[in-house]
Amino acid sequence: MTRALWFLIKVAIVVGIAVWLADRPGTVNINWQGYVVETSFGVAVLITAAVLAFAVFLYRVVRGIIRAPRTLGRYSRSRRRERGYKALTRGMVAVAAGDAATARKMARKADGLLNEPPLTMLLSAQAAQLQGDDRAAKEYFTAMLDRPETAFLGLRGLLTQSLKAGDRVEALQLARRAQSLQPNTPWLLGTLYDLEARSGDWAAAEGTLQQAVQAGAISADLGRRHRATLLIERSFEAERRGRSDAALSHAQAAHDLVPGFVPAAARVARLLAAAGKLRPAAKAVERAWRINPHPDLADAYRDVLANYDPLTRVKLTDKLRVAAPNNAESHIALAQVSLAVQLWGEARTHLNKALELQPSRRLYRLLAELEREERQDEEAARAWLAQAAAAPADPSWTCTACNAVSPTWGGLCGHCGAFDSLEWKAPTMTVSLMAPESTTTAITHQPSERPVGPAVPQSAT
Repeated sequence: MTRALWFLIKVAIVVGIAVWLADRPGTVNINWQGYVVETSFGVAVLITAAVLAFAVFLYRVVRGIIRAPRTLGRYSRSRRRERGYKALTRGMVAVAAGDAATARKMARKADGLLNEPPLTMLLSAQAAQLQGDDRAAKEYFTAMLDRPETAFLGLRGLLTQSLKAGDRVEALQLARRAQSLQPNTPWLLGTLYDLEARSGDWAAAEGTLQQAVQAGAISADLGRRHRATLLIERSFEAERRGRSDAALSHAQAAHDLVPGFVPAAARVARLLAAAGKLRPAAKAVERAWRINPHPDLADAYRDVLANYDPLTRVKLTDKLRVAAPNNAESHIALAQVSLAVQLWGEARTHLNKALELQPSRRLYRLLAELEREERQDEEAARAWLAQAAAAPADPSWTCTACNAVSPTWGGLCGHCGAFDSLEWKAPTMTVSLMAPESTTTAITHQPSERPVGPAVPQSAT
């Protein structure tokens, strides 16, 4: 509608000018070199307009001829870029589809058509990875490091290759170098944190963990749990270096951060007891017991109460039962202390109560021990042991990454090296981290010591 209106306006203007010239006739005389040209004013205007139009047309023709080579060159380059980007797109689709041959072919074609190495090198590297040519992929990724705009992509590719090859030392170096280029990249912070933790660089891992939580790479709840684990490991490290105050400080910080975290509560209780602070040590266990009754806490509690007389130990242990009266672990903890001081009736009462709440292998073994110790009844003991053999496996510290079972908790899995992967659960397939009794050593974890180095795994059963 608007274009039609403008056309009508233009026609009206032309008609108006024509009418205006017709109403005002006149003549134009041109005397040049003895020639006299005489015409009407309107005709002179038309001739002038025609000459100007022809001049404009002639100018455009000449300009087009002069610019033809440049125009053809620009068109040719445009076509090459179009074909190059089409090949690049097809190559990326092939990479996503896992078609290594097409991806490699399209990478070579795009490289020949486009003068943009950053894009073609990345596609070539990905195509090489699909074909399993890690050496060629590494060469492409390494070449990308020479260009600022592709350095981060190159580092990511090399980092992925190092992780795939299991070279954590090189992966850690690459991750730190990549972080210097992109310090707030979530996936990179998560990877760097995991590598630092696996390498035992606890202080650096703690700093990176805080950045990862802030960047959203790790949730706040999981971040607190990971930080508590790091603090416990720092506590062990400080103790090995003879810094008992720092060891206690780190353990206490872990316990305050996650009060129900069993390793933190047991660690701080033993350190407090070693420092002669028995009352705070007992309170630490009792605080955690209300949240998460656990055999390791009961062991730590017995260590704290070791210097008390037998009846006092039984009386104080009853606090755990009061804190969680409907949990089998409370009754088992009290039964174990009663067994140790030969209060057979008390032990049997609590073992039977625990049996009502939650039967387990460990419970049947304790009942067998009670029959031997109190009545020297081997037949009854064997009956309980037979039930223990038929019962489901007891929970243990099991790695969620490889399903290996460890006799004690640790920040790192001794089988696969995963960090903070040990959970208290019944394993579905057992891979023992405990060296067999027939070998020279077995893993032990004394209250004031930390096991050093991974154990020798047995075959899965």
